[in-house]
Amino acid sequence: MVRVMNKLSVRTIGGPTAVLDYAGARLVLDPTFDAPGTYQNGPVTARKLTGPAVSQDDIGPVDAVLVSHEHHIDNLDRAGRDYARRARRVLTTAAAAAKLGPQSIALRPFEQAMVGTIRVTGVPALHGSPEIGLANGPVLGFVLEAEGWPTVYASGDNASLDVVAIIAERFPAIEVAILFVGAAHIPVRGDAFLTLTAESAARAAALLGARAVVAVHQDGWAHLTEGPEDVVLAFEKAGLSEVLVDLRPGDSAEI
Repeated sequence: MVRVMNKLSVRTIGGPTAVLDYAGARLVLDPTFDAPGTYQNGPVTARKLTGPAVSQDDIGPVDAVLVSHEHHIDNLDRAGRDYARRARRVLTTAAAAAKLGPQSIALRPFEQAMVGTIRVTGVPALHGSPEIGLANGPVLGFVLEAEGWPTVYASGDNASLDVVAIIAERFPAIEVAILFVGAAHIPVRGDAFLTLTAESAARAAALLGARAVVAVHQDGWAHLTEGPEDVVLAFEKAGLSEVLVDLRPGDSAEI
């Protein structure tokens, strides 16, 4: 007997931001709603090149916001931070929860919280090489599970395939992966990429055995060195074109 699964709806907003309709709840990943602009944080200059494809008001009511980390502007910009602080619930790192308000729930790797009928598990992420990742501060990914729905993995700013392998072993039923890509590179942080490259995203998809992959965090910022076309090409080379759900800002799909 074939088990019929409900479909996840994904709408990409730009940068790392996506809206997920899943198991009767609406979730937002890493809200970024600023207009284009320049940000200075010590020696790091970040330039946002494009604004969101969808306004906050157009998203509608949201049950929870999932914030992979709050200390980098490209994952939580000024308008995104205000949006998170107004949310009914925020799931994030312990460091971020202390800054985003009393509605925030701190998750450490493999800790869980419920959003309606959804079990949300915080999972590890390494934001660069082992040395750079530790200096870059704590980052979370998330795994979503609900009865009758596909298991979903959202990577956050993870650059490590070793971390992906750990998650694949812990959650062998992952069907849909939302991978933060872009091969982010900031010279003052060293030579390593801070997020998955297009090629490593294809390898991550294979490790996870996912039937569908959505790439986010691949547009809108000057420090992203690879874009959507690089991801498409990498998945073609890996023989995984049928796995990639190629969404651009403002696009949506049911998976």
